[in-house]
Amino acid sequence: MLTGAQIREKFLQYFEQRGHKRVHSSSLVPANDPTLLFTNAGMNQFKDVFLGLEKRDYNKATTSQKCVRAGGKHNDLENVGFTNRHHTFFEMLGNFSFGDYFKKEAIAYAWELVTSKDWYGIDKNKLYATIFEGDKSVPRDDDAEKFWMAVGVPKERIFAMGAKDNFWAMGDTGPCGPCSEIHYDMGVESSDKVHAECAEGKCQFPCPHDCGRYVEIWNLVFMQFDRDASGKLTPLPKPSIDTGAGLERMACALQNVVSNYDTDLFTPLIARAAELTGTKAGEDFKADASLRVIADHARAATFLISDGVIPSNERRGYVLRKIIRRAIRHGKLLGQGRPFLFEMVATVKDEMNDAYPELAESAERVSKVIEAEERQFARSIELGWKELELAFAWQVEGIEKSSPQLFRADNPIVKAVDAKPHTGQGSGVRRITEIVKLAGVQVMFPGKEAFRLYDTYGLPRDFIEDACRDMGFTFDSAGFDKAMQEQRETARASWKGGSKQSASPFYRAMTGVFNRPTADGGFEMFGPVKTHFEGYRQTESIDCEVVAIVAKRDGREGQGVFELKAGQQGEIVLDHTPFYADSGGQVGDTGWFYSNDRNTVVAEVRGCVMPVQGVRAHKVVAKQDIHIKDRVTAVVNADVRLSTVRNHTGTHLLHAALREVLGKHVKQQGSLVEPTRLRFDFSHFTGVADEELQDIEDIVNKEVLRNTKVQVIEDVPIDVAVNEYKAMALFGEKYGDKVRVIKIGDFSTELCGGIHTAATGEIGLVKLLHESSVSSGVRRVEAVTGEGSLKHFRADHQIVDVASQLLGQPQGDGAPAESFKRALLHKDEELKKLRKELEQARMKSASASVSAATDNVKTVQGIKVLVQRAENVDRNQMRTLVDNLRNKLGSGIVVLGTTIEVEGEKSVALIVGVTKDLTGKIQAGKIIGPIAQKVGGKGGGRPDLAEAGGKDVSQLDSALNSAPEVVEGLLK
Repeated sequence: MLTGAQIREKFLQYFEQRGHKRVHSSSLVPANDPTLLFTNAGMNQFKDVFLGLEKRDYNKATTSQKCVRAGGKHNDLENVGFTNRHHTFFEMLGNFSFGDYFKKEAIAYAWELVTSKDWYGIDKNKLYATIFEGDKSVPRDDDAEKFWMAVGVPKERIFAMGAKDNFWAMGDTGPCGPCSEIHYDMGVESSDKVHAECAEGKCQFPCPHDCGRYVEIWNLVFMQFDRDASGKLTPLPKPSIDTGAGLERMACALQNVVSNYDTDLFTPLIARAAELTGTKAGEDFKADASLRVIADHARAATFLISDGVIPSNERRGYVLRKIIRRAIRHGKLLGQGRPFLFEMVATVKDEMNDAYPELAESAERVSKVIEAEERQFARSIELGWKELELAFAWQVEGIEKSSPQLFRADNPIVKAVDAKPHTGQGSGVRRITEIVKLAGVQVMFPGKEAFRLYDTYGLPRDFIEDACRDMGFTFDSAGFDKAMQEQRETARASWKGGSKQSASPFYRAMTGVFNRPTADGGFEMFGPVKTHFEGYRQTESIDCEVVAIVAKRDGREGQGVFELKAGQQGEIVLDHTPFYADSGGQVGDTGWFYSNDRNTVVAEVRGCVMPVQGVRAHKVVAKQDIHIKDRVTAVVNADVRLSTVRNHTGTHLLHAALREVLGKHVKQQGSLVEPTRLRFDFSHFTGVADEELQDIEDIVNKEVLRNTKVQVIEDVPIDVAVNEYKAMALFGEKYGDKVRVIKIGDFSTELCGGIHTAATGEIGLVKLLHESSVSSGVRRVEAVTGEGSLKHFRADHQIVDVASQLLGQPQGDGAPAESFKRALLHKDEELKKLRKELEQARMKSASASVSAATDNVKTVQGIKVLVQRAENVDRNQMRTLVDNLRNKLGSGIVVLGTTIEVEGEKSVALIVGVTKDLTGKIQAGKIIGPIAQKVGGKGGGRPDLAEAGGKDVSQLDSALNSAPEVVEGLLK
């Protein structure tokens, strides 16, 4: 019996032997594709190839692609673990033809691989094929049927199906075509047996009840049409093939088991999950489902974090967080209360390391990220329960306000409910819901509110339902489901294909033959466009032809135009250029277009981008009229370029130094390389200590001083770069089959398309400026190099000069910073002493003036009331005064007011104190309200002490004078 690893390897070997290029799985984070949340199919990394936006040096390929489907359109998260074949993470085996072969060869390959004794050797009698049945736009796929029959599939085992199952499209427009599937009969054991004929094994393919017996194991997509916006289908000049065979399903068929979770791809993970949760597998369906959830989600979380995704509340990080928390919840259902999921990572690594060797390097980091998330979730659950209790209280408060007559003490229902004891947590809520239910009214806990608790705090739905049941609420399932659906539609980020690309249609058209504007207002056929980049070796290119201009036309951006008038802004595409385009974190070059005689500046170039593969668009402000077919000399601002490349090479050194000091778990999460600074985001779990930053800075600058040559190795096969050169691939970058390696001695080796110094000494010096947190598990370092470092040191020197003038010259042999620190601490102590003396003097003065006022105490309804304005005191001192005066009165009310000035703005502070013996008659909070209104404020507090503020200083005396009247009114 073949293992899962052998099935994967046999697939790749089969197609390699037939001339296909073996291509390593791309990242789960799609490169340069904002329309796609996660890589979810084998063809994702070849999308631009199929669209004609990218060329490879091979025309057929084979891969085993890691995929995740857990968000947006492909969201099966709640089914995972409870069915035989739903997963968040899975592997898609595939073979691809980019215009090389088509249906006949694809079908022959698939049938031989699946049925030949030399390969998978599946019983032909258990297999069925499907084809597209045709519709009004596309005829029945008779060719596919003919080719299936040619390889030996009986006609009665070939079934025509509709567009829903057997027609594929990359998007609303673009490549599309019929597809053909291979289905495998898993046997009656795999049926859900809901219907009698299925339970008895009598259902035929295709089962009308979709009982789970017949499983699709391979889908062959025949890309043969191009669909335009009107829906018209035009045959492609070079039809292509895209196939996908789920490894987990193939293993299920070849290992003769009912469920994917029974294959050797999952059984070691399930065994480890059982061990960590103290559960025995195979004895209870719910417990087994929880173990399957943990096994599946451990795989997904491990691979997502390994590819740079970090748990968060946005997009990919949000989906990862949901996956992790769902696994944790199922661990809790099995009785495991402590963090455990992080311990699954090592098992995932052990099982998958041969196919994905990068896991060996990232496993420690992944484990720490998951453990941190587990501990944070424990805190979130605690917060979530508090929020749920508040939500219950809000609901019953609303009921009380809307139906006050129902809760009158003389209501017989209230008397009956109150006759029973109501104690413990939530007793007040239960009392009210019981009264309402006895009155015949249903108490519904809103589904929208339940979803807020689920979505914001991670409270599982079943937890909320149980709590509602305990408190006497009916759970609003429909409202919860509606809120869930609204959230899915809002957050939907699944790939919609070529129609959603960010580049304007005019740029996309440049990859083929397109209509280019002409001087007479018409168009000419031109293309395809490709800008030859010459900037690695020079900063000036002569005789560059303007092949396209993109600007605003007729009120719309991104339109092709024939000319730019002087003063207009637009984007210009040249046939060759020295300008680097924004990529890999490095910003695009700036500079100028000159006339070829170098006498006139034609345009100022403010940046350069690459809207589609191979096309460089220069963002310009025209200084002279410029037209299509004009020829210019393109000149990069060499000073700005040099500052940028210093920072870029410095970034490589910084990355290597971070890994050396902090550990090999450090991996780039993003970067920005500008002329004035560099910014580097990396995976790490705690703040970087000052001593560690100093070590990192020292290591980087030692490499700078060594003046090591920066070696650029072009056109290296990706596998050679990663496996032989041990080059690091950067997060979020897209790499082709051939890559560019930047090697700095034995210190740093990375894949990079950016521009670098010739040697490290050209960097000058690297100075780290700041270290901070970006998000959970991601830190950021900012730095400067070259002239930026010089400016930083000059600024520091100016600070030293200013400090010397204020604090005196540094004393002793130590660093100036230490001397200044000692001097500042000494002056700080002196200031604290002076402040304390000043406060004591003010307090003494205020106490004396207020104490003298006790002779003016008024008596209101038999209660002593002391009202006084205090000067030069703060709020804390006023509280002390109130306490002292209450003690002096013995029994009575004290009202104080003062003015406080903050940053030049004056305001009023009021305080009322009531002695404890009087709070049953009159409360401080009720006294202070009317007084505060007179100064334009409001306040409140305890029955014995209340505070208020106001903005109208002119009314302070009037407000204080009204106090006795307010007291009298309240006593009456």
